[in-house]
Amino acid sequence: MTFLKAIPAHAENVYLVVFDVAFFLALGLIPLCRKWSFRWGMLDDPGHRKIHSEPIPLLGGLGVFLAFSITVWAGLAGLLWLGPSWGLDAYVEGARKVFWRLFGIWCGGLLMVALGLRDDKQDLHAGVKLVGQILVAFCVAWSGMRITLFIDNVFLSYVITMFWIVVVTNAMNFFDNMDGLCGGVGWICAAMFGLIAAINGQFFVCVLAMAFCGSLLGFLPYNWHRARIFLGDAGSHFVGYMLAVLTILATFYASNRPTALALIIPLIVLSVPLFDMAAVSVIRWLNGQPIYKGDVNHISHRLVRAGLPKPWAVSIIYLITFALGLSALILLWANVWTSLIILVQCLAFLVVVTILEHFGQRKPTPAVPKPPEPAGNPNEPTRSK
Repeated sequence: MTFLKAIPAHAENVYLVVFDVAFFLALGLIPLCRKWSFRWGMLDDPGHRKIHSEPIPLLGGLGVFLAFSITVWAGLAGLLWLGPSWGLDAYVEGARKVFWRLFGIWCGGLLMVALGLRDDKQDLHAGVKLVGQILVAFCVAWSGMRITLFIDNVFLSYVITMFWIVVVTNAMNFFDNMDGLCGGVGWICAAMFGLIAAINGQFFVCVLAMAFCGSLLGFLPYNWHRARIFLGDAGSHFVGYMLAVLTILATFYASNRPTALALIIPLIVLSVPLFDMAAVSVIRWLNGQPIYKGDVNHISHRLVRAGLPKPWAVSIIYLITFALGLSALILLWANVWTSLIILVQCLAFLVVVTILEHFGQRKPTPAVPKPPEPAGNPNEPTRSK
């Protein structure tokens, strides 16, 4: 594809190496995390709304975080150590400039994972989790990574940034309701943001995205139906946090772009989990139950009730996310009218999916009354149709 020509060849090699290292690290670390889960009692026990009949390890998210962390920090250390002798002075200088930003991003991820691990262990109240998420989001905004939307108001940029991080984190936490769903959709979204960063020449952002993508893809073989390990709240919090941070770091609009509507790219790429969170929140509110209380009204559950096997339902959600992400990618070059058409197309796509889910719900088959026993000798053979 012609837009890939904007990515330098040497950068492509770096991105591939980062992705591969994170992928193989996750493949090796996830089995260790399964053992740690059993040893530390970090298990998801069977119960209400659970589809598994035996305890499942919950430390998959820790494995993803460890694979990501080792890849990023080992890569940075190797670049600072060997870069000058390999003639990579420009990259070494860039690594030094982004060191503290990377440290801030990593600390935020560590805090999100710690918050999720505490919830996995003790089942924290929703209000406590929300306060923890807000504090982490505040730290990210305080470190200088903020959304401005062309508004020169520091307070407003803090509010928008914190709101975005908390919303995306909770959207992915809500979305972790079926084997392979949160990790797979997170991988697709992160890959889209990484591709956009590569096209725009944002080396640092793309490296982060590739390390994150590789870690998630190395986890997915263990999480696919039937899962041998779950992300847990630690993992879903980290996935949501990283997706939010990648959208804050990436550049979607520039002065040479045809339209500022490119700013809505993150909303379209993340539209499936965001739409799902909004839909289940409305359903729970209408049913008079707390928004934070789980149920089986997510898009994945409705697809299953419509007759699809669980792996098929998850695969269809992958395809929907991928299709919307490709549509969003066009906004980097589209003029205002093309951008509006793409936006309407994406909204119509979500509406059609919702309609199909609603009318495709299978109604329970009424019980057929058992026919009466025939009169006469019970040992006498009877006729059947």
